Formats: sequence, structure tokens, C-alpha cells
Amino acid sequence: MSLGTITEIQVRDIRFPTSKESHGSDAVHKDPDYSAAYVIIKTDRSDGLCGYGLAFTLGRGTEIVVVAVKAFIPFVTGVSLDEIFDDFASFWRSLVNESQLRWIGPEKGAIHTALAGIINALWDLWARIEGKPLWKLLGDMDPEKLISTIDFHHIDDALTKEEALEQYVLKHGYPAYITSVGWLGYNQDKIQNLCQKALAEGWTRFKMKVGVNIENDIARASTIRDVIGWENDLMMDANQVWNVKDAISNMKKLARFKPKFIEEPTHPDDILGHAAIAEALISEGIGVATGETCPNRVMFKQYIQGKGLQYCQIDSCRMAGLNEVFAVLLLAAKFQVPVWPHAGGLGLCEMVQHISIFDYISVSPTLENKATEYASHLHEHFLSPALVKDGAYLAPQSPGYSTEMLTSSLDEYEYPNGNYWQENKVEPRPPDDLARFKRRRQQNNK
Repeated sequence: MSLGTITEIQVRDIRFPTSKESHGSDAVHKDPDYSAAYVIIKTDRSDGLCGYGLAFTLGRGTEIVVVAVKAFIPFVTGVSLDEIFDDFASFWRSLVNESQLRWIGPEKGAIHTALAGIINALWDLWARIEGKPLWKLLGDMDPEKLISTIDFHHIDDALTKEEALEQYVLKHGYPAYITSVGWLGYNQDKIQNLCQKALAEGWTRFKMKVGVNIENDIARASTIRDVIGWENDLMMDANQVWNVKDAISNMKKLARFKPKFIEEPTHPDDILGHAAIAEALISEGIGVATGETCPNRVMFKQYIQGKGLQYCQIDSCRMAGLNEVFAVLLLAAKFQVPVWPHAGGLGLCEMVQHISIFDYISVSPTLENKATEYASHLHEHFLSPALVKDGAYLAPQSPGYSTEMLTSSLDEYEYPNGNYWQENKVEPRPPDDLARFKRRRQQNNK
């Protein structure tokens, strides 16, 4: 029996005003509005099932990803789901390698992010058709079938299909760590109160943002350690702000707070720089984590082989969907690098919980030295929100990838015509750096 044919793809620009409360603020992204290009895939199925996917963004620029999604629509509509799921790797490759669109990547940037929205929606639809939460669809899948969804092009020097097959082989939930206690825009009192609240809820792993001012970082780290004690884990995240020398110097100053790792200490494309930082921090017992902005499996291969990371942070929306995520999970398992997925944002927690549970069940069956990020924002806008208890994700039970949002939320926060944005007009303003540049120009011209 045919699974159906794709008849329509809709994409909506959804934005939430999280910058008003400094949610998500860090050393580089000071005023993020958690947003997404939200994709809905419709078919001719008689049961009316749809697939829902999203590509996470930070507000301005979402419109670019929306246009990029629309550029792929002619290559996806009219295709049967049987064709896609029977040879998912080839279908994925046909989109990634579309001969004209790939020029504005390739396999990176807005065009690759847009594909994440489409591919995530297809996986959500597949799980809904099977009536299973995504993690169970993957866990129940025949190993050869799952491996067949991965494109090994450009990574088979590090991981072959045969090695992947050998590598592939809930009651208390999957370990998580909480980031929403330590956003950079929060004052000391708020950080202290949020840490106390998180401890009472059972959290044992905490992450804070660093990078604007080292003395402020030291003060905030001291506040957090005073609350959470020394028996709980503390992680730090610089969000790419430092150069290599500053990263090493600053982390040596912060080493007394015993951070488990420093995340994105420098430019995300600087693999050699990350490796140098990792080498310099070995004596301090501090690892390097990265991957949140790593655009594809090839760069992850280089990071892992080049020892530029000790903690692999895959993101469910940065690469081109689950097919590429699988490749990185298997690479990390082969080279014995623990996976600590990036989450937070809009819908990232909802998606990444499936990836982590699947990784534990089928790829790297251990919970030792593993945790998945969690932030406590915007879950109320999803039909099946991520649930945590005592610092752990509870395995989702509803069919799909947990990506379907409430219609009322979509209508309220669609940009620019949703009810919220119509009532709260936001005038575009130049970034802080550009504003400072203009002020200097004006002063010099006087």
C-alpha cells in the first residue's frame, strides 16, 4: 500500500520576543528572538497526516531561511513517500547537491539550514505514519535500513558503511543539563534564584555563559558555585567570542571553578584553534565542546580526527536533518567521543531528546559522561512539549518528532502579520557594532 505523495509544502516565519527578558543572551548574541522557519508537509493520504519540521533562527534572517525553503519546494512536491523512504540517502543527496542551489553553500549556511526544516518534517511524517515517537521508529528500524539513510560521501575515509553497521547495534530518563539559569543578560540575583530553583527541581548539571568581561565571568561563576556546590557539574559557553590566546588565558582564570568544559571558545570554523585550546587546557582538566554551529558531517569529521573537541554537540537544526545527524553520531561513537547535544532555542529540546534516546539505545549504549542540554523556554507552544523530571528528559510517547506547534501560537507569532507583531511593531535597528561604527564616523567628521 502506497504511503502517499507530497502535494504541498508550507513554510511560516515564526518569531518569539525572547530578547525582552534576555532569554538566550550570550557574549555574541545579546538580543536573540527565538524563531524558526516552520515547515508543514502535506500529502494526498486519506488520513490527512502531515509532517512538521523547523529550522531554528534568532529573529532577523528568518525570512532568508523561509525563502531558501521555498527554493526546494519544486524538488520535493510530487515525490512519493515510498520513493523517499526506500532510498532516503539518495533523496537527501539530490537536495543537498542540487547543482545551482549548492553554490550558495555548499552544505552550510541558510540553504543547508533550510533543508533541516524539510528533512525534519519528513522524519516527523514517517514516525506519524508508523504511529511511533521518532526515537522508537529509529530504535525499531532494521540496522541496514537505518544506515541506508546516511550519505557517506566525503566521510568514508573516517567511517565506512560497513563500520557503521558494526557500530550500530527508560525508566529514569536521559540525563540533561540546564542552561536557562545562566544567560549573560541575567543579573546576579536572578542567577542565584534560578540556580536555587533548579536545585530544588533535581538538576545536577548547570551551564553558564561567559565571554564579555572576565571579572564579571568570575563573579557569576562564584555565585553559581556558591549555590550548586562542588558536587554538581558546571559547564561554560563563550559562544565563539574569544580568539585562541584569550580563550586559553581566560579559561585558566576560570579553572578554579572546575568547569567540565568550555563550549565554543573561539570561531566555530577554527578547528586548529579549538585543538590548540584543548591541548592547553588538558592540565586544568577542562575539555572543549563544540558543534552547535558546525554545518555538516565533513567538518565534524575534521574536528573529531583533529582532536578539536572532547564533547560533540550536534544540533538538530544546523545540519541538513537527521540523515546527517546519524553520520555524526556514528563518527563520534567510533572515535569514542561523548555526544552532548545542543538544545534550547525554539523546538530544539523537543527534537534532540529523540536523538539522544536513540543514540543511547542503538549507537552508544551508555549514559556515562553524557547529558543533553535543556532550557525552559517556549515549550508551551508545542502539542507534545519536552518533559523533564529530576534533571532528566522523559521519553516522549506521542507519534512523530515532537515538532508540531499549536495553531494558536503560529497565528499569534507569525512575522510580520501575526497578532503579537501587529500589536507590537518593531522598528529594525542596526546591530550594536554597526551603531558604534556610525557614532565613531560622526565624531571623526566633526
